[in-house]
Amino acid sequence: MTLRLSTVILPTDRWAEGKKKWQRAEELGFHAAYTYDHLSWRTFRDGPWFGALPTLTAAATATERLRLGTLVTSPNFRHPVTLAKELMSLDDISGGRVTLGIGAGGSGFDATALGQEPWTPKERADRFAEFVPLLDRLLTEGTVTQPGTFYSADEARNIPGCVQRPRLPFAVAATGPRGLRLAARHGQAWVTTGDPKLYEEGTPEQSRAALAGQVERLGKACAETGRDASELDRILLHGFTPDRNAPLESLDAFVDFAGRHQELGFTEIVIHWPVPDSDFAVDQAVFEEIATEAVAQLG
Repeated sequence: MTLRLSTVILPTDRWAEGKKKWQRAEELGFHAAYTYDHLSWRTFRDGPWFGALPTLTAAATATERLRLGTLVTSPNFRHPVTLAKELMSLDDISGGRVTLGIGAGGSGFDATALGQEPWTPKERADRFAEFVPLLDRLLTEGTVTQPGTFYSADEARNIPGCVQRPRLPFAVAATGPRGLRLAARHGQAWVTTGDPKLYEEGTPEQSRAALAGQVERLGKACAETGRDASELDRILLHGFTPDRNAPLESLDAFVDFAGRHQELGFTEIVIHWPVPDSDFAVDQAVFEEIATEAVAQLG
């Protein structure tokens, strides 16, 4: 299968400037452009940061072919009922070009922004296990009533439903057994950033071995749920493996990186749009060369 190349555009620009990046992403031929669905994020916390879904709505009206999505939305500050309504509307505005990246969330700023204590890993997994199936129902059924421990719906209506049928695709971010089972049951794609334990001290070889193990566990989760693993796209969000930005230093370096991960079974790699003076500060010209030429070299 031909590898897809996508980008993630951080929502840090006022739209007059941000619009140019989304349109350029379409011009460069990226398969998709995603954005992060956070209230604030890491070193960008004290600077400009706009909302993901309004940004994607604006991007939908500024582009024609580019797929759009979140990497990733989480239960940290979202509820399935309100999220489903917004996603259905975004899918309509975009003409059916939306993918929902969705994960369990973490312990960053989003986890406490609403005034709550951060959830433990088990609490995040418990909430995610309830969040995803309910969101699935809300986006595929016109009316949903479902009581839950964390998330409930009472005659929640989403009419006329998504443009994409039976609903817009889910790209489920997961590495643990419960999350992988959710990806197997509800996902059209699976997302990973690699093994975070290897980011500081690991090697690229160790990272690829860890990713191979994740792919294998995804296959087992699919088998347990009666799902054909080949039905799921496998997405790698670049930038969080020991390679850091080295693969974006040249076209040849990226082709080598992408080829090695394509061999592991990945079908899509997502690279960050350059952000000066940040961890994502790479040469714009090299980035655009990778965007336009890398896929053809991978065959």
